[in-house]
Amino acid sequence: MDILTAYAQSQPDKPALIDDQGGGCVVRWSYAEFEAQANRVANALISLGAGPGKKVIWCGPNSPQVVAAMNATRKAGTMAVPLNYRFTADEARYVIGHSEAEIGYVDAEYAHLFAGLVGELDSLRHVVVFGGAAPDGMLGDELIAAASDQPPQLGQEELLAATMIYTSGTTGKPKGAVRYARDPATASALIGLLGYRPDDVYITSGPLYHSGPSAFMAASLAFGQTIVLQRKFDPEDWLRLVDTYRVTSTFSAPQLMRMVCALADEVKDRYDRSSMRIMLANAAPWSFALKQQYVADFPADSLWEIYGSTELGVDCVLEPKDQMRKPGSCGKPAPGVEIMLVGEDGNEVTGTGPEHAGELYVRSAGIFDEYYKQPDSFAAASLGDYHTVGDIAYRDDEGYYYICDRKSDMIISAGMNIYPAEIEAVLEAHPAIFDVAVFGIPSDDWGEMVHATVVLAPGAELSEDDVKQYARQHLAGYKIPRSVSFTDELPRTGSGKILKRQLRAPYWAGRTSQVS
Repeated sequence: MDILTAYAQSQPDKPALIDDQGGGCVVRWSYAEFEAQANRVANALISLGAGPGKKVIWCGPNSPQVVAAMNATRKAGTMAVPLNYRFTADEARYVIGHSEAEIGYVDAEYAHLFAGLVGELDSLRHVVVFGGAAPDGMLGDELIAAASDQPPQLGQEELLAATMIYTSGTTGKPKGAVRYARDPATASALIGLLGYRPDDVYITSGPLYHSGPSAFMAASLAFGQTIVLQRKFDPEDWLRLVDTYRVTSTFSAPQLMRMVCALADEVKDRYDRSSMRIMLANAAPWSFALKQQYVADFPADSLWEIYGSTELGVDCVLEPKDQMRKPGSCGKPAPGVEIMLVGEDGNEVTGTGPEHAGELYVRSAGIFDEYYKQPDSFAAASLGDYHTVGDIAYRDDEGYYYICDRKSDMIISAGMNIYPAEIEAVLEAHPAIFDVAVFGIPSDDWGEMVHATVVLAPGAELSEDDVKQYARQHLAGYKIPRSVSFTDELPRTGSGKILKRQLRAPYWAGRTSQVS
C-alpha cells in the first residue's frame, strides 16, 4: 500500500500540510485531504498519458499543491522532474526539452516559463496550471478537480517511480541526475541516527526543487509528521512559524540561518525557539562562526551537519556533540556509506591530515543511477562502484572528514550550485568581451559569491554595471556576477587552460580553505 494511503487510513484527521502565509491566510490539509488531492493529481496525470517510463516536470514555490504533485508522481509510477522556478525562460526551456518531459505541472505564477513550448518541443504535450488562471493553450485546475480522489490502480511492476533532479555540470549545462526507487534501508538507518519521530513537525527551509529540502520532507512524511510550508523564505516569518507550530526539525542552507541569527535580539525574543531539536545544516558548509551563532539562539543539541550531494545522497554526518570540538569537519561516514580518498596518482590515500588529501569517492545504496543522456559524464565520475562529485577532502586520526577544496570550479553561493562555464559562455557572447574567467570569492553572507575577471576586446569599453546588466538578461539572478574586475590577459597553462587557482588566490589569502 502507498505510504500516504496508509496514513490517510490510520490517521485521517492529523494535520499533514500547513500553508500559513500570515494575515490569517492559512491552508490546512489533513492526511485524508492530502491523500485525496494527491490521488486527483495522479489520476489527472495518468489521463494525460503519465505512467511508467514517462516524465512529469513540476515547477513552483513551496505549496500544498507542489507536495501533492511530488506524491502524485510516485502514485502514478512516473518520473518526477523538479524545475527551478528561478530559471530564466532559456534555462527552463533547456531542462524541459532535455528531460523529454511530456507533461508540465506549474504554479500559475511561473506558467510563463512554459509559454509556447507545447508544439515547439518534441516531447512536451500538456501543461497543467494550478493556483490561478491557465494561459491560453494550457490546462487548468478544473482538470484536477474532476479527477477521481481514489488511489490509482497500478500493478507493483508499474510502481517503479523515480526522480530526475538537474544539477549543474562541468560543461555549464545542467545534468539530470536520475535516481530510481530502491531498498530504503540506507535512508532508514540515517533517519534513525537523526532520531525522527512521528510527532515531529518539519518546516521547509528552502525550495523543494532542491534535493535536500525535498528528501528530508519526504522522510518526515514517511513518519506521518506534520509539514509546515513556507512559500518563500523570510527570516522573521520563519521564526513566527517555528513558534506558532512548535516546529522540531528542518534542513537549511547556511545563508537562511545566517539571516535568522542576524535579526535583532528584540525580534528574536518575540518567538520561542526551544522546540527545535533537529537542525540539519547542509546545502553548503556552515562556517564555525555561524554554528556558534546558531547554538546561542537555539538548543545546542539540535545542530547536525550532513555532507552530501544530489548525486551521492548523504555521505557524512557530524553529530551535535562534535560541532564545537571538530570545527571545519563534515563528520564521519553516514550509515551504510563507504568513503575512499583517491590521490592524483590514482591510488587510495590512506594517511591522515591535510597533507594527505584526495578526491572523495563514495559507495552506497543511496547514490544516483545515471546522468540522463550523458553516460560519459557518469563514467567519468565513477571508479568501479565508487562515485565522486569532485570534492577534495582529508580525514583526521579519529576518522572525521574535512572538505578542503573542489577539484572542479563549482561555486556554492547561498546553497546554490553554480558552474562558471555557463556564465562564461554567456559573457563571452558580448561583443565587447574578448575573454573571461568566472570563479567564487569569499562572502560572509553567502559562503561564496560569483566574480568575473574580464578581458575587453581591443578598443572596447565596458563598465562593471554593464557586465552585470548583460548577465541579468540571460541568467538566473543567483548566477549573475556580484563583482567584476578587468585585466589585460588571463593566466593560462601551456595547454591553454585558465589558471583559476592563481586568479582566486588573492581573494582567499589568509583562509584555511577555499570553501567558506
